[in-house]
Order: sequence, then C-alpha cells, then structure tokens
Amino acid sequence: MRDIILGGQDGLVNVLGIVLGLAVASQDLRIILAGGLAATFAESVSMAAVAYTSTRAQQSFYESELTREKREIKEVPEMEVEEVREIYRKKGFSGKLLEDVVKQITSNEQVWLDEMMKFELGLQPVETTRAFISSAVVGFAAAVGSLIPLVPFFFLNTLQLQINQAILVSLAVSALTLFIVGAYKAKVTIGDWKKSGAEIAVIGIVSALIGYAVGLLFKAPTA
Repeated sequence: MRDIILGGQDGLVNVLGIVLGLAVASQDLRIILAGGLAATFAESVSMAAVAYTSTRAQQSFYESELTREKREIKEVPEMEVEEVREIYRKKGFSGKLLEDVVKQITSNEQVWLDEMMKFELGLQPVETTRAFISSAVVGFAAAVGSLIPLVPFFFLNTLQLQINQAILVSLAVSALTLFIVGAYKAKVTIGDWKKSGAEIAVIGIVSALIGYAVGLLFKAPTA
C-alpha cells in the first residue's frame, strides 16, 4: 500500500504541474501531450529506480548491523546479555521470570540475534526480492498516477474542449483522485478520512499550481 500511494501520488502531482505549465504557456495540444508523456515515462522509471536503491540500502544497513551484533555477542557477551535483560525489564518482567526469559533467549544465538535486531535496533530483515517488487509497484503506480492529469487532453477533441477547459477538468480529476487516495489511506490506517483526503488533495494541487505559475511566466504571446 505504501509503495502504491508513494508512486501514484508523486507521479500525479509532478506530471500535473508539468502539464499545467505546458498548457498555459503553449496552448498547443501536441506540446502538452508530448511533454506530459515524456514526463510520465521519466517519472515512472525514476521512481522505480529510487524504490529499488532505497530498498537495497535498507537491506545493506540491516546486514551491516547484523554483522555488528554477531561480533558483539562473541566479543562482549555480558554487555549483550544485559541489553536483553533491559529490553524485557522495560516490558514489565522482573525477578526470576526475567532471568529465566533472558537465559532462554541467550541460550540460542539465532534467537538472541533476532531479539537484538528487532527490539534493540528496531530493524526487520529485508528480503532480496522485495527490492524488485517495490521497484515494480512504485514504477507502475507512478505511471498510472502520471497519466491521470493527461486524460482530459487525450480526449480534448472528442469532448470538444478548449485547452483552458481541459486544464480545469485535469485539476478537478486530479484533486478528486488525490482526495480518494488520502481518504482510503485513513480508512486502512487510523484517522479522519475526510481530513486526510482534503490534506493530500490540497497539498498536491498547491504543489502542482507552481507549474501553472511557471507556465504563466513563459506564456506565448497571443497573435
């Protein structure tokens, strides 16, 4: 879910800003579509690459910390035992029960390592395949999100719209999409769906309007 929202929202907002800027500056459908599609493909590839490298970095960090913990268990076991004891003391264990838990955990090196990684460092193992899956999901979501602002321009002639009308439709469709994304995120987590939807929609549209403002600065003079 996180990857879908990240890719889709980022793709939509970035391409919406580019499309608005091109539309108001050029008033030329071919330029708008060419620029929008170029941005769509570039955005999806870029986001996929970022997702891959980010996940790989998490994996490398986990492995380096795992190696460090293994070394510390061998070199300073007393200190590591005390860290386990402190972890479970904070969870409410005490007396003989605490000592039994600590003894049980530290009697198995793999369990000991898992406990230290999870509860001392707050790290979870990252599977190698996750980098590829995350990259694919983010890239696909970015591509889909990026195409949403372009939809009114694809059907400009069919719907008999003017460029400025297509701009308004693009803004409306994008704002609605962002609102739905924000509302859904709140529904599957914890939060007010109306507030979450409105926040994401407002932030996204305001960000995209910067592209519109830039387009106004470079607007082609009317004949």
